[in-house]
Amino acid sequence: MTASLLLFSRNRLALAGGVILAFVLLLTIAVPLLPLADPDVTNTSNRFRPPFSEGALLGTDHLGRDLLSRLLWGTRLSLAVGFAAAAIAATIGAAIGVIAGFYGGRLDNVIMRGVDMLMAFPYILLALAIVAALGPGLLNALIAVAAVNVPFFARNIRGITVGLAHKEFVDAARLSGLSRPQIILTEILPNVLPVIVIAMSTTIGWMILETAGLSFLGLGSQPPQADLGSMLGEARAALISHPHTSVVPGIMILVIVMSINLLGDGIRDALDPRLKSGALSRPMAATRVRRPAPAPEPSLEGILTLEGLETEFHVGSRQLRAVGGVSLAVKPGECLGLIGESGSGKSVTALSVTGLVASPPGVITGGAVRYRGDDLIGAPYERLRAVRGREIAYIFQDPLATLHPLYRVGDQLVEAIQAHQKIGTEEARGKAVELLRDVRIPNPERRISDYPHEMSGGMRQRVGIAMALANDPEVIIADEPTTALDVTVQAQILSLLDDLRRSRDLAIIFITHDFGVVAQLCDRVAVMYAGKVVEEGPTKSVLAAPRHPYTARLIACVPELGGGRRKLEAIPGLPPAIDRLPEGCAFAERCNKARSVCREGHIPLAPEGNRAVRCLFPEESPAREAAE
Repeated sequence: MTASLLLFSRNRLALAGGVILAFVLLLTIAVPLLPLADPDVTNTSNRFRPPFSEGALLGTDHLGRDLLSRLLWGTRLSLAVGFAAAAIAATIGAAIGVIAGFYGGRLDNVIMRGVDMLMAFPYILLALAIVAALGPGLLNALIAVAAVNVPFFARNIRGITVGLAHKEFVDAARLSGLSRPQIILTEILPNVLPVIVIAMSTTIGWMILETAGLSFLGLGSQPPQADLGSMLGEARAALISHPHTSVVPGIMILVIVMSINLLGDGIRDALDPRLKSGALSRPMAATRVRRPAPAPEPSLEGILTLEGLETEFHVGSRQLRAVGGVSLAVKPGECLGLIGESGSGKSVTALSVTGLVASPPGVITGGAVRYRGDDLIGAPYERLRAVRGREIAYIFQDPLATLHPLYRVGDQLVEAIQAHQKIGTEEARGKAVELLRDVRIPNPERRISDYPHEMSGGMRQRVGIAMALANDPEVIIADEPTTALDVTVQAQILSLLDDLRRSRDLAIIFITHDFGVVAQLCDRVAVMYAGKVVEEGPTKSVLAAPRHPYTARLIACVPELGGGRRKLEAIPGLPPAIDRLPEGCAFAERCNKARSVCREGHIPLAPEGNRAVRCLFPEESPAREAAE
């Protein structure tokens, strides 16, 4: 709740709308206590008095009635009808949507076809038909407005419910013995409630306008009772000669509807933080670059080098430093392992290489990424597009999410090939078959016509590898490609990558959190923590004698088979929040060797022969301990 209020308070327009609406609501609530004239008392001798007249602040109408009094009483009535109509429509529509979406089958078909029939009529004509059948009156106008908006809520909530009805937590509730009504109340309703609130907040203003429209036509409130619509209807004859009688209620309708809409936008953003953070915004073609200084001079050797790379996420006034100055290099035929806890910046580092970090909210704020000496940071989009998939390819963690579910795997491979090579479809399809054969998919001529859901997880991952190899890249970045696979398939994928690396002289950056994978595949390893590399060196040396305390603790957490009983280690505490990184060593709060100096100033990545460590008090190596 606190986070939602914070998100809402940052939206200044929504806050302004909320303040204005709150003021109007307080004013209308206090109407019976205010010294106002009777809104229904006529005095034709005082008709059409202009605003700021004595005893009539906003003037009088065609019957000499006080406009200020009628405005406040009419606003009170319009707001009550609008909110009541929204509550009724939301309650009935949500109930229909939840029942149809949860039960499904024939009941869903019957209910939703009825909803479709209602939606087939223009809503204003349907409202007019309902009022004509029931007769003019404010209560009947309320019923009509609520009725024509029920299908809107039913359709939206039904769509959300269908997606929830087959989720694992609903299946677990069924297995626990809960009845269907109990599951709806305890599992489904809490998940659709934010959607109902959002829909209500964005439709109340529209319902007030609909009610005002019916009253304007004489089908809503009846004389002498006033609401904003009837005031406009009565004043239309004097629009030219005495415009203030129309302007006063018109401005109030504008203020109310605008404030409700602005408030609704703020509520939507507060209940769905992804909207506020920009996570649902359409991303730019390449990550935005805001590098205050020129790129550093080349200092590392390799086909792909990262030098002082810095990437941040700008969310409102917060700056989340996901990558804080990473320097790495990988050579042809070499496999570099990038390891660390979740949230250490591994994936963001990899995505920053070719500008794939989503903007908004991602921003590259410093450093350089050089491929064969050319800096890719800030390069024209045409250059990045030529590099992506052609020179530098990615293998992502979840192939079911990266492969399009509606296209056959062969069509997706052909598309990847033709994006960079000007060849015909048949030739591209033949190459796709060869790629599937290279990644050891049996019977590739038949499997090329399969959809992703028709393949196992291991097969889909092999398709992802084939797609990465489609244009003979020189660098492959594999982002935890074996995490979701069983150990047998994992071993096959690792063996396949290793064979391809050696046969094609590929440079591979392999992101993982598994030291067993690093030991099997990688020549060198870089350990990341809080967006920085804390240790780097040859894999065998790092695993045999870790120098940074964080690396040592990570290795100690790996269970061993056949080594006898030992305590299962765990690293105490949690990684620091990347928008509040501490001074000095970010690992100091979790390190048993930390001293006061570890929390002061920048700690560099100090070279030690063919290794490097970012620590003032590193672990002792076995050779040094023996010498002492």
